[in-house]
Amino acid sequence: MKKEILITNDDGFDAKGLKALIKALENLAHITVVAPASEKSACSHSLTLTRPLRFIQVDDDFYKLEDGTPSDCVYLALHSLYGDKKPDLLISGINRGANMGEDITYSGTVAGAMEAVLHDVPAISISQVLGSSQHGLDDDYTLAMKVIRDLAFKVLEGEFPLEHRELINVNVPPLVKEIEYQVTYAGYRFYANDAHLHRNPRGEEHWWLGLHPLQSKRRDVAGVTDFEAIESGKISLTPVMLDLTAYKSMKKLEDFLA
Repeated sequence: MKKEILITNDDGFDAKGLKALIKALENLAHITVVAPASEKSACSHSLTLTRPLRFIQVDDDFYKLEDGTPSDCVYLALHSLYGDKKPDLLISGINRGANMGEDITYSGTVAGAMEAVLHDVPAISISQVLGSSQHGLDDDYTLAMKVIRDLAFKVLEGEFPLEHRELINVNVPPLVKEIEYQVTYAGYRFYANDAHLHRNPRGEEHWWLGLHPLQSKRRDVAGVTDFEAIESGKISLTPVMLDLTAYKSMKKLEDFLA
């Protein structure tokens, strides 16, 4: 029986990275695509609870979800398109831009994978880190396509290597042509208050949130960060779990209460 892959993203149903992902997986499995009708970057693991959602068919086994998030796409696909049967793998991406460090918590791309593993479906999120625009390669998904086909093949032909409610978050470096994997932990990302004030012709204020440089530092653990792997030209694979409990701090909190 042919394997089943469900695909989503957060850049929208017509994103170049999504088209590259579909092409990369050709003939590997039966593919169903459910993606947001518009860009939902940084929407995190949000579900739409205050308004109805509607599937719009784009092509055979290809749907866009009107005003839906990646989590909406996965949730509804699993409950309405698959029924009792589940796909063998969920892949979210290929995102245009990095999802490393604490950006994982913002990412709609990673959230699509999070929603899948909540429903016991193995999941991979994949992002193409952008290089300098002067190289003209910001939208080159060639290596990312090879990487995701390789990883998907390994999962479909073998077994998913992680535990219950864990996913693989992949980041692919720019301007690199060869596949060299590095298992990493999420780095400590630096953030700044990058917001830009503008006024329309009526003098009304509007704010645009800016993008922060990819700056980070190591955590006090052994191993390589996702940032370090990308800087060295390696493909970063970070195992991510949904349990956010700060186990090391539980005793401190108990002492505080006492």
